[in-house]
Amino acid sequence: MSRAIFLDRDGTLIVEKNYLSDPAQVELLPDVPQALKRLQDAGFMLFIVTNQSGIGRGYYTLEALHRVHDRLRALLARESVRIDQIYFAPEAPDQPSRGRKPSPQFLFDARDEFGVDLGQSYLIGDKLIDLECGWNAGVKQCLLVRTGYGAEAERTAAGRLARAAVVDDLPAAAEWIARNEP
Repeated sequence: MSRAIFLDRDGTLIVEKNYLSDPAQVELLPDVPQALKRLQDAGFMLFIVTNQSGIGRGYYTLEALHRVHDRLRALLARESVRIDQIYFAPEAPDQPSRGRKPSPQFLFDARDEFGVDLGQSYLIGDKLIDLECGWNAGVKQCLLVRTGYGAEAERTAAGRLARAAVVDDLPAAAEWIARNEP
């Protein structure tokens, strides 16, 4: 079984931009490629799990989303980082959805498709629903980054974060994981 890092996209890997649909606006947060490379080199598979309700709301198309993801992959590839799979939920919040976070379904899909050991894997995100997704799937640890909406989540959901590790950003999350791995 493989170990994995499940990553939220907006606010965790890239700068939060409301309903991002233009690949030219993809902007990596500082030192994200290096942090992902560190995790990848430590033997973790890398998965992105993202809610993309802008599609369900009619703000942008599935094709636009794929172009954004192609751009993200290209930026990360410059540092030899490979994302194993991007799971996305295109539905609006009021629409039925198989995988919209906090549903753990995409993590279960990665377990079944890639042989991921969820109990030895991590989830990193900037919202409570990201952490809930990981907890619902039984990952080893969820980490809240203070980038994106993370600082606000830390303030507003403090009482619900006891099981989470709270760190400044993705590089700090990579450092936390490296310190806590056997």
